[in-house]
Amino acid sequence: MKKGCWNDEEVIDLFTVVENVKEQNKPLKNAFMRHAEKYRRKPNSVRNYYYFELEELKKDIVKTKRLGINLSLHEKVEFDYFSQEEESKLVREIDGLIANGYSLRRACLQLSGGDVNKMLRYQNKYRSFKAKFKKSDVPDNIITFTKKKKEFLSESDINSLFLGLVRLVKRSAMEEVSFKTKLEKENTNNALRQALVDLNKKDKELEKLKDDFLKLKLENSRLVQNMMKMQCEKAEKLTKLKNPDKGFVGV
Repeated sequence: MKKGCWNDEEVIDLFTVVENVKEQNKPLKNAFMRHAEKYRRKPNSVRNYYYFELEELKKDIVKTKRLGINLSLHEKVEFDYFSQEEESKLVREIDGLIANGYSLRRACLQLSGGDVNKMLRYQNKYRSFKAKFKKSDVPDNIITFTKKKKEFLSESDINSLFLGLVRLVKRSAMEEVSFKTKLEKENTNNALRQALVDLNKKDKELEKLKDDFLKLKLENSRLVQNMMKMQCEKAEKLTKLKNPDKGFVGV
């Protein structure tokens, strides 16, 4: 295929991988990167073409039906801005979870109900709020002085830093495993549901094949009976031709 040209097969493939990525609650850039790697294109070019083609398909219903693309699965998500009350409530809820031992990411993941996009949005909003609050909390007429750094660390300081790093690594590893396990479980459930749907389709196809086989069997039986009948009639005619006087009694 000539580079830069898109045929129907590649268009369908692009929209399919976008649907799969959305179903897995992953960023759309993953879909563009996968497609770019498969067809040796640039991710930005794939992204630009996707949005361009999406607008064109909305105008061309005939082409949309021909390609079998469900546009409802490709609707743009409008950015939902936080109100001041929503922002304050979100920060309070995250602070409460952090006070109970949650990390920021884990707290945002729980509040998002497992939605990765929402988790990232909550996390960014929280950090933005804290940065804004910290900056506005310092009066303009106060001059801050930096503390003089120690020229060396004591053995106690080193031990404290080491233990803190160990706890941080362990907690991060546990959260990472928990997060991956949750995503793998969701993917497994999706695969199981799809397998059940496919199995149901196969069952229906099998029932149809059984019906068709029964009809074919009955038709074959009817043809056999007709053939036997024709053979009997043929044999009877041949018998009459060989013995034309058979069956007649003279006076």
